[in-house]
Amino acid sequence: MWVHPEEVLQAGALWITERANPYFILQKRKGHGDGRGGLAGLLVGTLDVVLDSSARVAPYRILYQTPDSLIYWIIAHGCSRKEITEHWEWLEQNLLQTLSIFENENDITTFVKGKVQGIIAEYNKNQDVKEDDDTDKFKEAICTYRKLFGMPEEEKLVNYYSCSYWKGRVPRQGWLYLSINHICFYSYLLGKEAKLVIRWADITQLEKSTTLLLPDAVKVSTRVSEHVFSVFLNINETFKLMEQLANIAMRQLLDNKGFEQDRSLPKLKRKTPKKVSALKRDLDARAKSERYRALFRLPKDEKLDGHTGCTLWTPFNKMHILGQMFVSTNYICFTSKEETLCSLIIPLREVTIVEKADSSNFLPSPVSISTKNRMTFLFANLKDRDFLVQRISDFLQQTTSKIYFEREITGSVNSSDDEVRQGSLLSSSPQRSSLGSEGSSEGERQFNLNDNSVPTATQALMTMYRRRSPEEFNPKLAKEFLKEQAWKNHFTEYGQGVCMYRTEKTKDLVLKGIPENMRGELWLLFSGAINEMATHPGYYEDLVEKSMGKYNLATEEIERDLHRSLPEHPAFQNEMGIAALRRVLTAYAFRNPNIGYCQAMNIVTSVLLLYAKEEEAFWLLVALCERMLPDYYNTRVVGALVDQGVFEELAREYVPELYDCMQDLGVISTISLSWFLTLFLSVMPFESAVVVVDCFFYEGIKVIFQLALSVLHANIHQLLGAKDDGEAMTVLGRYLDSVTNKDSTLPPIPHLHSLLTDNGDPHPEVDIFKLVRSSYEKFGSIRADVIEQMRFKQRLRVIQTIEDTTKRNVVRTIVTETAFSIDELEELYVLFKAEHLTSCYWGGTGGSNPTERHDPSLPYLEQYRIDLEQFRGLFSLLFPWAPVNGAHADPLALRFFRLLDHNGDSLINFREFISGLSVLCHGDLTEKLKLLYKMHVIPEVTHEQEEPDSAFEATQYFFEDITPETSIGRPCPHQHARGYTMFKLHTPDYRHYLRLWNQGTKHKLDNMKDLPKLNQSQFIELCKTLYNMFSEDAQEQELYHATATVTSLLLEMGEVGKLFCHSKDQEDGPARDGGTKPAVVFQQRGQGEGEKESQARPCGPAKRDGRGEQLSAMEDIKLEDSSPKDTGTSSSMLISDDETKDDTSMSSYSVLSGGSHELDDKLHCEDINDDTVLVRNGGLPHSTSIDKDWAITFEQFLASVLTEQALVLYFEKPVEVAARITNAKNVRQVGCSLLSASDYDISLSG
Repeated sequence: MWVHPEEVLQAGALWITERANPYFILQKRKGHGDGRGGLAGLLVGTLDVVLDSSARVAPYRILYQTPDSLIYWIIAHGCSRKEITEHWEWLEQNLLQTLSIFENENDITTFVKGKVQGIIAEYNKNQDVKEDDDTDKFKEAICTYRKLFGMPEEEKLVNYYSCSYWKGRVPRQGWLYLSINHICFYSYLLGKEAKLVIRWADITQLEKSTTLLLPDAVKVSTRVSEHVFSVFLNINETFKLMEQLANIAMRQLLDNKGFEQDRSLPKLKRKTPKKVSALKRDLDARAKSERYRALFRLPKDEKLDGHTGCTLWTPFNKMHILGQMFVSTNYICFTSKEETLCSLIIPLREVTIVEKADSSNFLPSPVSISTKNRMTFLFANLKDRDFLVQRISDFLQQTTSKIYFEREITGSVNSSDDEVRQGSLLSSSPQRSSLGSEGSSEGERQFNLNDNSVPTATQALMTMYRRRSPEEFNPKLAKEFLKEQAWKNHFTEYGQGVCMYRTEKTKDLVLKGIPENMRGELWLLFSGAINEMATHPGYYEDLVEKSMGKYNLATEEIERDLHRSLPEHPAFQNEMGIAALRRVLTAYAFRNPNIGYCQAMNIVTSVLLLYAKEEEAFWLLVALCERMLPDYYNTRVVGALVDQGVFEELAREYVPELYDCMQDLGVISTISLSWFLTLFLSVMPFESAVVVVDCFFYEGIKVIFQLALSVLHANIHQLLGAKDDGEAMTVLGRYLDSVTNKDSTLPPIPHLHSLLTDNGDPHPEVDIFKLVRSSYEKFGSIRADVIEQMRFKQRLRVIQTIEDTTKRNVVRTIVTETAFSIDELEELYVLFKAEHLTSCYWGGTGGSNPTERHDPSLPYLEQYRIDLEQFRGLFSLLFPWAPVNGAHADPLALRFFRLLDHNGDSLINFREFISGLSVLCHGDLTEKLKLLYKMHVIPEVTHEQEEPDSAFEATQYFFEDITPETSIGRPCPHQHARGYTMFKLHTPDYRHYLRLWNQGTKHKLDNMKDLPKLNQSQFIELCKTLYNMFSEDAQEQELYHATATVTSLLLEMGEVGKLFCHSKDQEDGPARDGGTKPAVVFQQRGQGEGEKESQARPCGPAKRDGRGEQLSAMEDIKLEDSSPKDTGTSSSMLISDDETKDDTSMSSYSVLSGGSHELDDKLHCEDINDDTVLVRNGGLPHSTSIDKDWAITFEQFLASVLTEQALVLYFEKPVEVAARITNAKNVRQVGCSLLSASDYDISLSG
């Protein structure tokens, strides 16, 4: 390829000149293409790898040099001699003579450089090459990567690092390539080449390890091996990137979200390192944005634009606090360098003025920001103040335009709600509208959510069910009053609403308990839900309107759990509370169908409704499910399982004396799910648990971990003495029941959990505020970033465990239906899943979206499905009938796929795949022939038929024989995250599958006579398939001869059957008798002398040269319609069986094996005696129509094949399943053949 001219000082070093003229030199790298060129070549090759030389990928180059200059310019390089020769010839033909005209060498140089750059620009224009930010150095690395590992262009390289790979005790220096889907390593040292390819999706553990020998190493573990890499220049950067890429792979396995590059990144700066790719910058920006959103509880789509060091003037203590300012599309945030000192969030929707203040020595480069609630924030010591102010102004302008646009759309709807905002505690809280009071009921709806007869919760339910009179006064109320005053004083000093200064004092107030009437609005503030609610006015109303009356699996689950949600509280003992809970849960299920509804959501939501208005409760639920407790409430509670693993790690570190005991009893896994999923609401008295929720919304998940550790620590002696898990659970249950909130002004609410404890002496009361304070004192050192690091490690383990469980359940379900062993089924499942993942990585031409084919919420066998494109790849590798010639394999793969596709959705699952493969590998002769027969009875799918059901109706019969029945139309209440359909085809429990399928395996065998007949065109296709299948087989000629014989017999049988049908028509009248079976004729003809007929051979010329002529003749052969009136008038020749049965020279001839000059010949049929057979007639014109009356049955096909020993041996030939699986694993490791010997293993080649 042509390259931008670059200076080269030493043209001869490590290069050999092959061609030269006065201006250009063509060179080849030493050691390339000649067995590495001895010792010098080995050394050069090693240096190229170690030093990351471009010569690894481009061993040829062309240099430009003027005769009197010592400086050379590289203008082209090439991967092959052919490529570089084309460039050389172009230079000689187009430039060489032109250059001799110039007199000045500088003019020649300028002309050549301009010409080359013009060629590059023209090429980019013609090829529609988009300008990207990748440097030339990185583009070389991409070419090297693709060449070394055979990766397609769709596989995006992120970065590459120099490191050592440890194989045994020997380190091999090379390069580690990190792409979106794979981690690859390459090394070449003194003739020894090493390659390693691992999918990120196969990694089970990724960790930094430090030993005396390897101070900085990264260990990558898969299910079968461990790999250690060391000697990194920057191990922290490398490991963070590896974590990110592994996380992307786990996310794809978990919820099927692939990676999409962000194209909106700013351009590269000059000081950016040369080899940083645009993709690496994208991932870095994502990681920073993720940390930014987690730190300030911002919406999931917020992107960090930049950050800078500064100081913030804090009026409450009259100080300038050093910290960092963060600017994003919709927010300006600040956090102090000392973590707990101060933090600040300023939404741009609240900003009125941004201006540069006067600079002074004491206050350099200040910026003042004013908000709608009359607060002013003063930032100083900003390095690039002008750029920052301009950037904020741009974002502010976008925000203002967005607000005006939303007001125009929703103004008429929300204008009547302005009064609701006036009395709100939070200045930025949006319109809160009463839901459902205007709605009209619809008779056909299942739930009349907006019916006037259903009272609607226009305020927090707690305010409507508070049981005390205004005159009542007691010490608890006095304390509550003092709490309210403390918060009001705090608002006066630190600001009110979303823009308040958040300090250590704020945290202290939260730990002392939030007042009852402020709880809901402060939950909104601290969780960040206030921001999402403010930017989505009317969103909740729309969701409620859309979800009204809709019925699906999620709503069925919700209805079942509504009356189990805090039934002891009076707010949920009437229709108002129940209806509000129904609306919130149903609206969220429609917002996020991936989650839908999960048990425990009802308990949490009911508590949110007690303290927040309906819309506020909805947005609190959104914050909880999507940001603060990620993946907790999906169908497999992955997030809770991940945090259970994190809790185990923390317990090992903080209560080591208790850890082993708890592990032996299995208590940690039991308690953590119930504690974490409901935030202690289900295991602790209500008035105490809401204090935990207060702390959780302020500090996040670390509070839950701290509290759980405190509970264990407080009961350490009793737990160590527990004899079994039941006793340990009783100890913990009694302790949690005794946790009280003495400050609560609420009447005591019975706690259901206390009913589970024993009748022993009650546990001494434990004050919730002391327990929370104790958890901060003992375990407050737990940091949020450490928790995230632990979560990553546990997420790998949990998701891979889920994948292994899925595989085991699939294999356990299928193993009783097939002759494959468990190990073989597991290997086949891995290949099947890998084929799906590869299509997700690189796409395909099958027309289906790969990400839509994987649905983790489906039953085990349905989770991974492949389309025709992926099936073709596996068919050629695993199926014994796959022809060696790919062109012949595709039609057969299509027929096989359509037969296995039971529901006609153009996708097959693993069970369907195994059902077909099992017949070919372990079925008997009859089963295999029946399968082959069925593949050709299915109607052809034309390009005009777009509907996937076109073949479905015609193939319902065929499903029974290959696979037992599946369950259909059965409601599935356990799948919360599935979409909104009333029924599912399958239930998620494999035991249900086993019951149904075991019944299915007992169904009666198909009667062969019930199989549909094969018409003439289908018969021709069957013959083509047979010829293609035998291509390059060891017994190819014998199989062709046998096929020719069987074809002749079947053609004759079809003709005789047709005559029999016509004679019946003449006897019975014009109406045809559909029940007539040509098999009767066949059986009659098999008696007496007619038994010889089955071995008859048609006479004719010897077989012509090659299969090509046979197939070409077969393409055009047509059989003419024959009627009874033609009988007896044909001039076809009749030859005695005795004359032909021993003539082996003529036995290879058949109707379908004639030469090309015989294509216009036709067949004629007349009355056939028992001792005669049908042969070619060359005298009549060719017919172009298909004989619709011609047909054969499966019995005729089976009987004909049984007459030929070669065919019988072929179909009964045993299949080496293990060898095929091993070969498939080696070939399909990354979707294409690699130079290395096997997947996931190092290969050494000399």
